[in-house]
Amino acid sequence: MHYTLSILVENQAGVLSKISGLFSRRGFNIDSLAVGVTTDPNVSRITIVANGDEYVVEQLEKQLNKLIPVIKVKRLAEGDFISRELILIKVHCPAAKRGEILTTVELMQGKIVDFSTTSVTVEYCECSSRVDTVVELLKPYGIREIVRTGTVALDKGATAVSV
Repeated sequence: MHYTLSILVENQAGVLSKISGLFSRRGFNIDSLAVGVTTDPNVSRITIVANGDEYVVEQLEKQLNKLIPVIKVKRLAEGDFISRELILIKVHCPAAKRGEILTTVELMQGKIVDFSTTSVTVEYCECSSRVDTVVELLKPYGIREIVRTGTVALDKGATAVSV
């Protein structure tokens, strides 16, 4: 099962190392990790997506809460949050296939950010499953390079991990 954790931490050197080390020591793999400063420059939000069972995630939450620089840990409930991931995909683009590729990107509401005689670079921002769909749709044309960000997530509505 995939779990998404939103962790507020003091914005200081070494915090990310402590948190990732905790996951590593527990033998728990991180599928996605994104970090950014919040509206308060002294506080950062870390979003971690990990795969595991309920017991291990509960233990990780307890251990995370014990770390000094951690302000708050919240497990985001499936369906109660909005998540996004950004991907840049460089696709082989011969002249004969250019129209098909552009139509696919347009239908998926992606954006062409670079164009050359032999390739096109697509920017796409959506939930992870839709990002995976775009990758699958573009594979037949020949993907040259892919770079993906980690998932970022926030609770829906008025609920929030406040800072």
